[in-house]
Amino acid sequence: MKKIIIASAVIIVIAFTVYFGLPLLLKAMGLHAHYRGQSFDLDGRKALIITTSRGVLGDTGKKTGVYASELTIPYYEFLDAKMRVDIASIDGGEIPIEPISLNWPVATPSDCRFLKDSDFQKKVKNSLKIDNVNFTRYDVVYMAGGWGAAYDLGTSKVLGRKISEAYSSKVILGSVCHGALGFLKAKDERGNPLVKGRKMTAVTDKQVKELGIEITPQHPERELRAAGALFEAKTAFRDMFANHVVIDGTIVTGQNQNAGAETAQKMMDVLNKKKTNPAIGKK
Repeated sequence: MKKIIIASAVIIVIAFTVYFGLPLLLKAMGLHAHYRGQSFDLDGRKALIITTSRGVLGDTGKKTGVYASELTIPYYEFLDAKMRVDIASIDGGEIPIEPISLNWPVATPSDCRFLKDSDFQKKVKNSLKIDNVNFTRYDVVYMAGGWGAAYDLGTSKVLGRKISEAYSSKVILGSVCHGALGFLKAKDERGNPLVKGRKMTAVTDKQVKELGIEITPQHPERELRAAGALFEAKTAFRDMFANHVVIDGTIVTGQNQNAGAETAQKMMDVLNKKKTNPAIGKK
């Protein structure tokens, strides 16, 4: 009996250590590492978050969608800065979320906050359709990533047109990971590709390969380079643990799922600076 009690105690200790220790270990390695930002008071300002509407990975039947933290972390960064935050998607309606991204051990505090936030959940279940949204009425427009975005963000003519209009109106634009594909069909005031000659980052080809999800039709690094962007990124022994954020005028891009907080923070910082320097964003 004593041996059974000891063995049970050991199992409990190991299980406890793994359950609480693994998320901390992953964080220490760089996955969703804490970003120490600043406090903003942007009361009266408005943010728009755009996501994919694609919920299936190719013809595999495997569920996919927006990667949770790429939606939840920026959402709460904007919301906690007292901004009004709206959520839209390519087709409108319920937004599919990558299932694994809400599960242990990768779920973030923002993901857990989302699961208890009925107002946020209502927005996700009833997202606005981008066709019906005037992007120029927002101060910041941010595009979240996830594998689903590889199917619809980079091919949407409507999204490309509306991002073009927002850029011309000096709206602060941003993206993380596959969200950068949403810039591909956008144009500047001269009709040139918006990404051409612009410093940008997004999920790397290396990370796509390492995660074994090369089935998607568009890979951000490949597509951005082909469109003339000056692509840059950081690397690690596995790129899912790397992080990089780039600011080019009024456009802020983050490398992958680790960049949500920093990207949102820097978008708000650019917005703040724009109030005192209207020349920001002019080329």
